[in-house]
Amino acid sequence: MLQVQTIPSRQDNYIWLIKQGNQAIVVDPGESAPVIERLRQQSLNLKAIFVTHHHHDHVDGVAELLALYPQCTVYGPQITLTDVPQLQTMRDQDLINFPDLDLTFTVWHTPGHTAEHIVFHGHGALFCGDTLFSGGCGRLFSGTAEQMYHSLQRLASLPEDTLVYPAHEYTYNNLSYCLQAEPDNVFTIKRIKEVSKLRQQRCPTLPSTIGIEKQSNVFLRTHMPSVAVFAQNSSELYLENEIQIFAILREKKNNL
Repeated sequence: MLQVQTIPSRQDNYIWLIKQGNQAIVVDPGESAPVIERLRQQSLNLKAIFVTHHHHDHVDGVAELLALYPQCTVYGPQITLTDVPQLQTMRDQDLINFPDLDLTFTVWHTPGHTAEHIVFHGHGALFCGDTLFSGGCGRLFSGTAEQMYHSLQRLASLPEDTLVYPAHEYTYNNLSYCLQAEPDNVFTIKRIKEVSKLRQQRCPTLPSTIGIEKQSNVFLRTHMPSVAVFAQNSSELYLENEIQIFAILREKKNNL
């Protein structure tokens, strides 16, 4: 199992640090200072940076990290960074191999939040940026509802014990919305109590798992009749399929 550390960043971001021996990989470094501090505390060398998409709260720390660790390689989608010679452009189904660390990750293109968004998965872990959140999903910026729906369905196909590492601490608010859609979902009721206790203790609610998300995350439950009714009651149009249900769910969440 991967050794993954949480690095809190900004107001509600998480930078993930994968530790293997004295080597480290960081995911979506929206700022450099907390990453540098963690690396120095543990005498780690920064081997690689994974970037899921171009938003500033995911990439603003890259330049300073590369200045300190120039041999580090950045793996991200094509439009993520400009003038970064260390960037290796990733496309769907690309493999990232680290033979010296005995690690391999697969890249999936998951458009929706942004058109170029990618995720990294391997060794029972999913680093999903702003595509999948615990209890939610990212807003639609340069992607479409149809793209996001299919991206989420693809992630839901991963083994249920896959650990889910999103980039934000949004779990409690997301689950509050899920309870609006499914007030009788016993699993969600139990989950939000657990999450509330963790937040009171100022502990992260992440990682989640694919199994947890399939049981509680309304955006992965568009096939459920109760969710369809909730979406239909929020729309003036007749909803004919799950993509339309998803689009209404996302639009309603935007307006809360």
